[in-house]
Amino acid sequence: MALRLLLHLTFLGLGTTQPLAQQQGFSVPAFDWPSSSNLNSPQEVPDLIQIPNNGSKPLVVDVQVFVSNVFNVDILRYTVSSTLLLRLHRRTGLCQPAKPRGTYTRTVGALVASLCPQSWLNTRLALNSTGHQRNPVMLPWDVLWMPRLTVREALWVNWQDKSPQARVDRDGHIEFDLALTTETNCDFELFHFPRDQSDCHLTFFAFSNTVTELEFQVHAVNEIVSVKREFVVQDLKTQIPPQHLVPCFQVTLSLQNTALKAILTLLVPGEALLLADLCGGLLPLHTERIAYKVTLLLSYLVFHSSLIQALPSSSSCNPLLVYYFTVLLLLLFVSTTETVLLTGLLARGNLRAEDSPSPALNGEQHDRGKPGPNPEEAPGAGKGSRRSWAEAADRIFFQVYVVGVACSQFIFIALWMWATCKSDPAPGAASPHGGQPRL
Repeated sequence: MALRLLLHLTFLGLGTTQPLAQQQGFSVPAFDWPSSSNLNSPQEVPDLIQIPNNGSKPLVVDVQVFVSNVFNVDILRYTVSSTLLLRLHRRTGLCQPAKPRGTYTRTVGALVASLCPQSWLNTRLALNSTGHQRNPVMLPWDVLWMPRLTVREALWVNWQDKSPQARVDRDGHIEFDLALTTETNCDFELFHFPRDQSDCHLTFFAFSNTVTELEFQVHAVNEIVSVKREFVVQDLKTQIPPQHLVPCFQVTLSLQNTALKAILTLLVPGEALLLADLCGGLLPLHTERIAYKVTLLLSYLVFHSSLIQALPSSSSCNPLLVYYFTVLLLLLFVSTTETVLLTGLLARGNLRAEDSPSPALNGEQHDRGKPGPNPEEAPGAGKGSRRSWAEAADRIFFQVYVVGVACSQFIFIALWMWATCKSDPAPGAASPHGGQPRL
C-alpha cells in the first residue's frame, strides 16, 4: 500500500505546472501523465484521436488534391509515378463535446475546445488566452483525429513529411496537408498504341472508418507546369466510387501518348523495309536478287525480335502494331520465298537444257552428213522460253504483291481509326471493397 502511494505521489510530481505550448498569443496549462491506477484502462484513450461524433450523419471531410507531377510512365510494367498534395479540411459544425478522461485529454481538449464554437471536449476548462486570439495554431497530427489514408493501386508510397502538423484557426477550421510521391498500377489501353489514351486511377481508402462515420468531398487541381513528357495529362477528374463499405475517393489521370518516339523508332523503320522490298521486285530474276531479299528478311527478323520486346503485351486488347508488324513479316517472307522458288526453277531448267541436247537434231545431222547448227542454238531456244515463262510469272506475282501491300496498309489505317477494343473487366471490379472476405 505504501509503495503504491509512493508511486502515485511520484506521478503527481511529474505533473508540475509547465507551459505546454505558447504560440501566437495562446498559452495552455501543462498536463499530467495518467496515474498508475488507470494506465491499463481502455477508457483513458484520448478522445481527440477518435473520430468526432456527428450524430446520425457521417463526418464530412473536404479533400483538395493538387497534382504537381506525373513521371516514369512505364507501359511495359503498367505503372505510373506521380506527386500529389492532399489538403484536408474539417468544419466547425463537426466539433462535438466529449467527456473528460484524464489530465492529458482535458489539457489538449481545452485548447481545441476554445477554437470550436461547440466545445470538442470539456468547456469548463478555461484557456489562458491573451494577445492575438484570432491567429491559428499548429498541432501535431497525432493528437488530433485525422483519416488514415491508403492508396489501393500503390506499389509504394513515400509520405514526404513524416511528422505533419494541422493548422487550426479561431473558428474551428482544421487544415491538414499531406505531400506524397507514389508509384501505382495503371491499366493502360494500348490498342491504339502509340496514339493511346488511358485513365489511371488512384483510390484513397480510410480503412479505420465506415461509410456511416466518414464521408469525403473531393476536388482536384492540376498544377503540372512541365509538358516535356512522352505522356501528358489531358484531364484530371475525381469521384466517390459507389458500392464500397469504407470511405474512399478516387482521382483519375487521363494520360495521352505523344507518339513521336514510337513513330520514329517503330513505324518509320518498318515502312522503310517494306518499301525496300517492293523496290527489290524490280530487280532481274537472278541470284543477286535472292541475296538482296534474304538480307532484307534477316534484317527484319532482327528488327522484329527487338520490336516485340519493346511493345507491351496484354491479356486482352493487344496493340494493333503487334499484328501489323507480324503481317509485314509474313509479306517479306512470301516475297523472299517467291524469288527463291522462281530463281531456283529457272536455274534448274537451264542446267537440264545444257546437259541434254535434242536427239532428233543429232540423228538428222548424221544421215545428211551435213554439219548441224551451232550446238548452243537449241539449248538457247529452250532457255529463252523458260526465262520468258519465269519472268512472266514473276511479273504477275509482283503486281499481286503490290496490290496486297497497298490493301494491308489501307486495312491497317481503317482499323487504327475506327476499330475499338474493350478490355475484360477485372475480377473484383463489381465487388465492394473493404468488406468481409468471401468464404
